[in-house]
Amino acid sequence: MFLPHPSELLRAAPQTSMERFTSGAHKFLTTMLFYSLFCLLLTVHLAGAVSILDDCHVRRCNHHEPAIRFPFRLQDQQPPHCGYPHPGFQLSCSENKQTLLKLPRSMKLLVKHIDYEAQRIDLYDPSRCLWRQLLDLNLSTFPFVDELKPAESYTLLECSSQDKALYEEYRVDCLSTSASQIIAFPSDGYAYYDNLLNCSMIHNFSGPISPNLFRFRLRWYKPDCGHCEAQGKGCRLKTNSTKDKTECFYIPKNRISARERLMITGIVLGSLILAMLVVAVGWRFYSEKKQKEGQLKIEKFLEDYRALKPSRYSYADIKRITNHFRDKLGQGGYGTVFKGTLSPDVLVAVKVLNNFKGNGEEFINEVGSMARIHHVNVTRLVGFCADGYDRALVYEYLPNESLEKFIFAAKDKDRSLGWERLRDIALGVAKGIEYLHQGCEQRILHFDIKPHNILLDHNFNPKISDFGLAKLCSKEQSAISMTTARGTMGYIAPEVLSRNFGNVSYKSDVYSFGMLLLEMVGGRKNIDVTVENTSQVYFPEWAYNCLDKGEELGIRIEDEEQRAIAKKLTIVGLWCIQWYPVDRPSTKEVVQMLEGDLDVLTMPSNPFASTGQTKMGATIPRKPVNRELPVIPEIE
Repeated sequence: MFLPHPSELLRAAPQTSMERFTSGAHKFLTTMLFYSLFCLLLTVHLAGAVSILDDCHVRRCNHHEPAIRFPFRLQDQQPPHCGYPHPGFQLSCSENKQTLLKLPRSMKLLVKHIDYEAQRIDLYDPSRCLWRQLLDLNLSTFPFVDELKPAESYTLLECSSQDKALYEEYRVDCLSTSASQIIAFPSDGYAYYDNLLNCSMIHNFSGPISPNLFRFRLRWYKPDCGHCEAQGKGCRLKTNSTKDKTECFYIPKNRISARERLMITGIVLGSLILAMLVVAVGWRFYSEKKQKEGQLKIEKFLEDYRALKPSRYSYADIKRITNHFRDKLGQGGYGTVFKGTLSPDVLVAVKVLNNFKGNGEEFINEVGSMARIHHVNVTRLVGFCADGYDRALVYEYLPNESLEKFIFAAKDKDRSLGWERLRDIALGVAKGIEYLHQGCEQRILHFDIKPHNILLDHNFNPKISDFGLAKLCSKEQSAISMTTARGTMGYIAPEVLSRNFGNVSYKSDVYSFGMLLLEMVGGRKNIDVTVENTSQVYFPEWAYNCLDKGEELGIRIEDEEQRAIAKKLTIVGLWCIQWYPVDRPSTKEVVQMLEGDLDVLTMPSNPFASTGQTKMGATIPRKPVNRELPVIPEIE
């Protein structure tokens, strides 16, 4: 598992970021366009619906003028169905916003007041010469009548001005001139006058309006909507009726007019468009900002990438990185570990080696081994320091420290890690060891696999650390020569201590891993003299005997699934700690066993019994012999 080359990231990352932002902006603008179009169509539809529903709403020429509603309608502002189908109920607005009653032949009267409940209308002649408007006008179909007296009949006569004094009482001043005078006689009274020889008849007039007045009140009887008005209801033409019948209907309180609704719709639409424009501008700035941040993030990653490659630091750099060794993380046999910072986002653990111990072999092993390693389950070596006698190793920082802290908890405390997580940690460590044995150009033997050297990141992913005792060898060879034993007691394979068990090989790490598994299961050191039962002092032997007899391991297990995990880890661990290397599985086989089902696992030979047959059919361990393997010198 290797990181890509920085040049590949420089070529690919900006283009991917640009394409991502361009695609996102295009989708956003397209969505906004369709959304705006939808809002526009919705507004037009609402406007149309409002005009259909509210085109008969009460209107006025201005706020001082009478309210206009059924049976009247306002010309050019309300459709014909809003009023009663008679010319007398058609009103209009003058240029100076006065209400006009328009009759045939351009007769115009000002409307001063309308009483809808009493069905009365007050009219006014603005010219103060009603005779002029009534000439040649037939008011027989006029819908209004005088509520005080019946319709009157008049006869208009044009007489000589010489008889002015004779007809003074009946003179129509607004129509008379200096050459002639116009007189109006009631039709029932002019015959009693004899001196009409110098007069000629102009027009006969009959109607409810008295031409001698310019203010008058009239009433209508059809349509009859007074009872609707008295109930506070509206009146309108009855739907689906061939005759001009009317009906009452309920008028909602606080009803919003069509103009008000259109105004509200316009305000809402305008606010929406403004909000979308603001969002669009904000999205543009946000996209540009994210694009710049993405570019900076790539640049920063490349800097961190270069920092993650093993780099050489001076001792002054080490002091700066650790803030003058301020935050101590732990103490080991070969040095002290401090927390350090390469950048605000890159934390490291700095192991300062004891310069008075050894001849530099551990330092060379660590740098030489870890510089070749790139695996998720192996700690990454960030850099090193070799400044005279001052030596240090810079690792990636792992916040959860070592596995030892979790599995060797006090007995009165609950186990910090669940069985599922322990299984995942065991599998991760096994894959890391397999990578060391098979994934590198040269095989790396660790020789110090133990809980203290298994570090956990923030997600509890295990990482193998501390390669001070590691050795390199060719993958074509199966064993190496060693002059002295190395490792930690309790985890050292038998062949490392005595060649009677075989030659040293990668199977030595398998043995150490087996001991690690058994300690994870037992939650204790494999050798614990503090236990009450002497048979449990050496946990591996006691665990084997329990499984061989079908007994429980005596550890805290809550359900059958956890019991299966514990049993699998125990069986795999027992396979790994076989005395002879050839009886142990390879690291690849260990991974397969951990990933497989418990049912396919078989119990190994009992490495602790000297004679006899086991209950589960395991064979008796053979007498220790020196099994010769090809020996090659270790690579320094």
